[in-house]
Amino acid sequence: MKDSVVDRNLELVASVMRFILDQPQVLDRLPADFRLVLLPDDDPELSRYNFDLLAEQAEQEQPVVFVRLKSHPLNLKVRPPQVYIPVPV
Repeated sequence: MKDSVVDRNLELVASVMRFILDQPQVLDRLPADFRLVLLPDDDPELSRYNFDLLAEQAEQEQPVVFVRLKSHPLNLKVRPPQVYIPVPV
């Protein structure tokens, strides 16, 4: 299972990075140093795995950026990801 989850994560990270390179203004809204958590709406196993990784790294003080996206079909030009930055209250 872990290998397939890692492979799916790598594919999504590469796609999100390509999206950001094509749309550099996205970086203007993001913190300078952050942890990226990908949450594919159509892959609950991968979303859960990524949340578990985040929980394991809870001691890190970097801001977290959540990215919701559809991974099937993966076309971020047609359906761009939704980027969320939690705001401390």
